[in-house]
Amino acid sequence: MLLRSLSGLLLLCCTPVCLLPEAVCTSAVPSASKSLVWGLGLEANAVLPARFFFIQSVDKAGKNLTTSPGANTFEVKVTSPSEAFSRIWVQVLDRQDGSFLVRYRMYASYTELNVEILLKNKHVAKSPYILKGPVYHESCNCPEPSGALWMNHMHCPSSFSQIQHDLSIFPKVDLERNAHEIPQRFGQRQSLCHYTIKNNQVYIKTYGEHVGFRIFMDAFLLSLTRKVRLPDVEFFVNLGDWPLEKRRTTDKLHPIFSWCGSNDTRDIVMPTYDLTESVLETMGRVSLDMMSVQANTGPPWAEKNMTAFWRGRDSRRERLELVKLARANPELLDAAFTNFFFFEHVESLYGPLVKHVSFFDFFKYKYQINVDGTVAAYRMPYLLAGDSVVLKQDSTYYEHFYSQLQPWVHYIPIKADLSDVLEKIQWAKEHDEEARKIAQAGQQFARTHLMADSIFCYYYKLFQEYEKLQVTEPKIRDGMELVEQPKDDLFPCYCHRTKVKDEL
Repeated sequence: MLLRSLSGLLLLCCTPVCLLPEAVCTSAVPSASKSLVWGLGLEANAVLPARFFFIQSVDKAGKNLTTSPGANTFEVKVTSPSEAFSRIWVQVLDRQDGSFLVRYRMYASYTELNVEILLKNKHVAKSPYILKGPVYHESCNCPEPSGALWMNHMHCPSSFSQIQHDLSIFPKVDLERNAHEIPQRFGQRQSLCHYTIKNNQVYIKTYGEHVGFRIFMDAFLLSLTRKVRLPDVEFFVNLGDWPLEKRRTTDKLHPIFSWCGSNDTRDIVMPTYDLTESVLETMGRVSLDMMSVQANTGPPWAEKNMTAFWRGRDSRRERLELVKLARANPELLDAAFTNFFFFEHVESLYGPLVKHVSFFDFFKYKYQINVDGTVAAYRMPYLLAGDSVVLKQDSTYYEHFYSQLQPWVHYIPIKADLSDVLEKIQWAKEHDEEARKIAQAGQQFARTHLMADSIFCYYYKLFQEYEKLQVTEPKIRDGMELVEQPKDDLFPCYCHRTKVKDEL
């Protein structure tokens, strides 16, 4: 990614307000012509719920600014020349490191978009950027027929190592056998969704009592089928916390899609429901997403509280131990419960409860403790996206991206029983520069691998590779119902692909 090379350039002078003559200290002032702009949000064919691109402020000497030149430095306008009133919400997010993330959400589709980026009324880089349409909004149902072309538009990687690992144990997928045996094995005790995607339409049958979480999977599948034609596939999704397929490799394994994996199971891992929902609802009804975190990373590193921080509920015994350690070592660790459910009988020992803290306020602290809950703690992507260093508990559970993380590169590892957590906090305090570099590497990983485009690419590649293993035809089974696309009557889109097909 371009930002990796950008972030390696250092400033000669990086104070936000320069008190020296301009000839001496030009590096504190961004240059409209030298600053850089790039990203998928400048490409018409890359459809996302919230489109985004980046600005790197660069001074007249060609040096990257590494501190913020001011939140209102750049003005961004996204308009349609053919529409007097464009329904487009734009936000410029200051990442406090000299770069900006610009995101915009469209509530209608347009024949063309103009993206203007201004610095004191001067166009930045190659502004204005003209997106030759049609430019579709999130609700527009206009899938690209060619998966290869869609992946090219989205700049998807050719492969994901976790997908290759998860599918490697399934030389073939017998859909007839799965349709019969999986409900028998898991349908009574677990909550499952049986999906078939046929002709780019989504069909579902549910098993179990607690199937409310299907809304996350339904919504994402519908969003994906609006953007690209998916292969015909038939699969089962586990709606529970724990991965299910525990059989040994000598047994007949059943492919189960889950939001969390473990070293003891063989489930096929997807991005978590929390991360997928935040992608769909960015600039919508959620405030915590991978973009908003980047604009709320707390004070600069040197001004952060040098105490490790944790808040959460009592969903694992190690969390009790963490709170106990915090009480004995308040100078190193601030950990407390915001809710009791699993260990209510010991609330008097580990309480009292404290008020919820805004996630953005976590980053007032240099060191973030990540401890498993019922399974992997799904806050990990957001912790990495901040600019505090993550101390991650060793765990048998993992999310879809964990295999790409490296201990001591992207995070500081701590033992599963937390017996070395105080030692690791002390190490971070005594090795401040090393800890800062680990925090920056983790942040860069999140910016590169955990944004919305990567999540859509991951799901598509998973279905594409899974389709190759199917040895029987996907079917719309008895009891399945169509999951209908939401109606967008107020601002409908007129898909050019459908129009061309009708004309033929």
